[in-house]
Amino acid sequence: MLRLRAFRPTNDKIVKIQLHPTHPWLVTADDSDHVSVWNWEHRQVIYELKAGGVDERRLVGAKLEKLAEGDSESKGKPTEAIRGGSVKQVSFYDDDVRFWQHWRNRSAAAEAPSAVNQHPSAFNSPAPSTRGRHFLVICCENKAIFLDLVTMRGRDVPKQELDNKSLLCMEFLAKSAVGDGPLVAFGASDGVIRVLSMITWKLVRRYTGGHKGSITCLMTFMASSGEAFLVSGASDGLLILWSADHIHDSRELIPKLSLKAHDGGVVAVELSRVMGGAPQLISIGADKTLAIWDTISFKELRRIKPVPKLACHSVTSWCHPRAPNLDILTCVKDSHIWAIEHPTYSALTRPLCELSSLVPPQILASNKKLRVYCMVAHPLQPHLVATGTNIGVILSEFDARSLPAVAPLPTPPGSREHSAVYIVERELKLLQFQLSSTANPSLGSTGSIPETGRSRADSTEALVVKQIRKHISTPSPHDSYSILSVSSSGKYVAVVWPDIPSFSVFKVSDWSVVDSGTCKLFAWDTCRDRYALLEAALPPRIPVVKGGSSKKAKEAAAVAAAAAAAAASAASAATVQVRIILDDGTSHVLARSIDGRSEPVIALYGGALLGVAYRTSRRINPMAATAISSIQSMPLSGIGSSGVHSSFTQFDDSFSSGKPPTAEAPPQNFQLYSWETFQPVGNLLSQPEWTAWDQTVEYCAFGYHQYIVISSLRPQYRYLGDVAIPCATGAVWHRRQLFVATPTTIECVFVDAGVAPIDLETKRRKEEMKAREAQSRAVAEHGELALITVDNPQVATSERASLRPPMLQVVRLASFQHAPSIPPFISLPKQSRIDGDDPVTHKEAEERKVNEVAVAGGGVSVAVTRFPQEQKRPVGPLVVVGVRDGVLWLIDRYMCAHALALSHPGIRCRCLAAYGDAVSAVKWAIRLGREHHDDLAQFMLGMGYATEALHLPGISKRLEFDLAMQSNDLKRALQCLLTMSNSRDIGQEKSSTDVTEILSLTAAKKENLVDAVQGIVKFAKEFMDLIDAADATGQANIAREALKRLAAAGSVKGALQGQVLRGVALRLANHGELTRLSGLVTNLITAGHGREAAFSAAVLGDNALMEKAWQDTGMLAEAVLHAHAHGRPTLKNLVQAWNKMLQKELEHTPTVKTDAAAAFLASLEDPKLTSLGEAPKKPPIEILPPGMASLSAPPITIKKPTAALTSAPAGGAQITTPQQPAKPLMLEAAPPVENPDNKTPASEPANEPTPVPEPVNEPPVPEPVSDPNASSNGTVVPPLVGEMPESTL
Repeated sequence: MLRLRAFRPTNDKIVKIQLHPTHPWLVTADDSDHVSVWNWEHRQVIYELKAGGVDERRLVGAKLEKLAEGDSESKGKPTEAIRGGSVKQVSFYDDDVRFWQHWRNRSAAAEAPSAVNQHPSAFNSPAPSTRGRHFLVICCENKAIFLDLVTMRGRDVPKQELDNKSLLCMEFLAKSAVGDGPLVAFGASDGVIRVLSMITWKLVRRYTGGHKGSITCLMTFMASSGEAFLVSGASDGLLILWSADHIHDSRELIPKLSLKAHDGGVVAVELSRVMGGAPQLISIGADKTLAIWDTISFKELRRIKPVPKLACHSVTSWCHPRAPNLDILTCVKDSHIWAIEHPTYSALTRPLCELSSLVPPQILASNKKLRVYCMVAHPLQPHLVATGTNIGVILSEFDARSLPAVAPLPTPPGSREHSAVYIVERELKLLQFQLSSTANPSLGSTGSIPETGRSRADSTEALVVKQIRKHISTPSPHDSYSILSVSSSGKYVAVVWPDIPSFSVFKVSDWSVVDSGTCKLFAWDTCRDRYALLEAALPPRIPVVKGGSSKKAKEAAAVAAAAAAAAASAASAATVQVRIILDDGTSHVLARSIDGRSEPVIALYGGALLGVAYRTSRRINPMAATAISSIQSMPLSGIGSSGVHSSFTQFDDSFSSGKPPTAEAPPQNFQLYSWETFQPVGNLLSQPEWTAWDQTVEYCAFGYHQYIVISSLRPQYRYLGDVAIPCATGAVWHRRQLFVATPTTIECVFVDAGVAPIDLETKRRKEEMKAREAQSRAVAEHGELALITVDNPQVATSERASLRPPMLQVVRLASFQHAPSIPPFISLPKQSRIDGDDPVTHKEAEERKVNEVAVAGGGVSVAVTRFPQEQKRPVGPLVVVGVRDGVLWLIDRYMCAHALALSHPGIRCRCLAAYGDAVSAVKWAIRLGREHHDDLAQFMLGMGYATEALHLPGISKRLEFDLAMQSNDLKRALQCLLTMSNSRDIGQEKSSTDVTEILSLTAAKKENLVDAVQGIVKFAKEFMDLIDAADATGQANIAREALKRLAAAGSVKGALQGQVLRGVALRLANHGELTRLSGLVTNLITAGHGREAAFSAAVLGDNALMEKAWQDTGMLAEAVLHAHAHGRPTLKNLVQAWNKMLQKELEHTPTVKTDAAAAFLASLEDPKLTSLGEAPKKPPIEILPPGMASLSAPPITIKKPTAALTSAPAGGAQITTPQQPAKPLMLEAAPPVENPDNKTPASEPANEPTPVPEPVNEPPVPEPVSDPNASSNGTVVPPLVGEMPESTL
């Protein structure tokens, strides 16, 4: 629970420290007056300077700047050359610091029941802005240094400009006149407070007549009356109140009130927010005391000595849910952070943590003791506490994931008032909250749409919340850290005190206790009023430690370690029980123990399934046994208390310590169990930090340190994805929206499971099951006659069920940071005239543009941004209540309800669509700028609302086409395609399409034609998809319209690709568009697409056209094969043309460049021709189809024999004559046959050398051939590469 968040070792003592509220920046000053700004998140030093003396780098930089500006002669010594002296205070100042300082003061003042202004309208007062600059302000004795961390430019204000008095402390004033800009008050050594303007850098006014000694601390705060005060403490021991409201008063202001606070001087003063009461002031003094003051009567409420022998040097108010009774942290010069419990009555002081256990042991030298010299808590994240020590800066993190002890109750239907139950000290209380009845932006009034307006940008809560706290007569048995949870029905509330350990289940109707006992872990079932718990034994009583010292703290730690060991042994034997609350309100044990694993249980998670995490074996640091924090020894206040107080122990299990994930894989120690059978479901998983289950049991989210895993549960468990939201503390589902809280932001994750194959399969099975059920019902009712059916002619229109991937979209709703404003050095002051003659700078023009609201038709206000500006996240840990009344409710540590508006149309439309009301989402979209409609339509498409998204008025044609295809609105898809491709007038039948009309086309028409063809080519794939979709759903007219366009584009030479052309041909044939198809073939031949043309002709069934396609595009081999297979009369001509082409290719062999040696060796290897005389004897190439006679041989005359020749079979085998019955079958090749003129054989295989023929005195009769590739004259023709079997053509 306690861990070291960041550590920066230093050689000198760190004596001043300050944290920035929104950026991970920490400024420190050491005792040798070196100031450094450190980014604790990335462990990086941003800036360093020597503030006490003269920083040479700054001096040189200032001189160079002056030279660059042309100011060569310096009028005097530059202010950078003045020695600063000792650093008295360091601070940040920018818009974020200003806003959160004002917010802290307002919210503390509004807690009081008598507060004048409990709603945050006062936040809208325009405060002076730093315009994007981030100032580091260093108060030194001799000067104040204002350094802009953006531009790295500085401004030094010497004490001579502030009446030449040493500067000892400073504070920024919230209210100022318009011309003054930001104001900073400096406390000086003469007891006077001087106020400096950060615009003019001049002294504005003085606060005089109060202190006799030097001023040591300054702070502004607001009383519950709404009046702003400046309080100062000085070395004379006085606390003096000054009015900080009267900004237009005289330059010298006198004190309102003076209090004697401490002997020996006031060291520091701090504001403390009190739940349900007026704010209090805390002061610490040199007299080792701490005093608490009421801000209404300004009387002393309590005075204590936190650590008797040592004076406190730092104090801060603290409000952490893990330690609900600790309100003040303070530090003395030892190694602890001390906490004060219930400061106004019991005021027990105890060590919160021992810092030396956090520091790496090698840094802490054996002879060096850790000493704390300054301490500050993070203003917005109370779990972070920074301390400056003699060895460096330690940033500690105290259990960032613990949440306030509050549980929202379900709202009765029809009610606008919501309630939550919470525990304060020893009492259960009810918080009732609702939106104020004034005009509310969340409820749909169009006047409040401009979320980007300036008034909202400065407002932390855009919505006015009315809330009251009510007492419940039921007391709480303990006042330590508690965890509240509500049952699924909302009738029961469980409270667990894990540190006691104890639990109670209350009935909401009368707050009676239904069940109670000892238990550390507890989890509800989200479907029924069932719960699981891990019973635990009570640990031994631990003695109370009064006062505080290191020795006592060590003793307490030893006792705590022994207690922890005893508790661990008891926990290992504990089992998980499941109980149910029956209708009569009694609890009943369902299962004594869940048969799980033997390891001890460390966490339980409620939900539709019960999650159990087991302790895995882990490596334990040797220091773990002794370095348990001494806070574990804290007793409970009150009588008869027993047990252990909330513990910030450093060495807890890896889950609780919140360590960032290391390189090694996390252990698989998390098992889900069924609430019904108590059997394991699925395999072991990595243990999440929290789980969130949808009420409809459709989705679940498991939160891990760096990400959130989101899964779908129906029809079966399916991982959807993970979103990178680190350090999330909890989340709530609202249909398909997951609202997530992190320590710094509020996020909304929109989730949709999409459509997976399993979903389609489940749908089909359900339909089959329904049909079977209906049939069985009919049989039961009417007997076997019910099975007789009459077949009606049915139109086959199949619904195209398309798969859809899951969708996860994250939108940030709130954060701490101000909207980023443009620094003045980036936006150059260009003069531009807007709305008249008043010249305004470019920056102001941009601001005006952001804040303006466009007006749509009908006078409806339209948001010009896609999403609203991030709203301000409430401070500290939050419980997410969920969406009620159209706003997101949150409850903070002070049990205050906050509402985040979801009224910006960009968010509202998404929420409505995710909730399932897509029609309302489209209606709301008229309030969203049309340029954002595409984005919204994509979102709705991901959510499964393609049809509804088509009604968005501002979507682009391209997206409209996709949506129309998804929603099967093919007519609209066709219209979009025609518009996108400019092809509305292309492909229409016209009576006069002769050559004269084409020639007489005007230039404009030609241009339109070219545009249309280019458009069709660009969207060819879309046209094909549309045709297929129309064919699948029986919409032939739409397919035909699309085909006309594609065919028209196909008729242009080189427009479409081969694959597309093939597809077009098939589809034209399918639709019987034979005229267009024949035209397409002609165009394909002209374009040289032989294959495509032949394919189209084949679809058309025109053999002559196929041959023409192949012949005209040079694909003669295919033409010959086709002609041969079909017995075409053109075969001879085609074979001749083909052989001529082959002869040409052989004669024109490409010459390869070779050297002489290679040529000589080649001639030796391949001596084909022995003399020149043999050259003319080389026969021409002849490749013939099977069964075709030689082309060069004269016609063969065959005398008819007496026996009739049998007809040859169709397989290509030749005629066998009876004169030669004993001739063997030749499988390889037939012997050559003599021809009458004793010439060389007519044809040869193209790939073999020519054999020399031998004359044979036999009559020339056909040879019996068994090889189908042998020709009729005995020559073997090799099979052609790529030839097709005849049967296929």
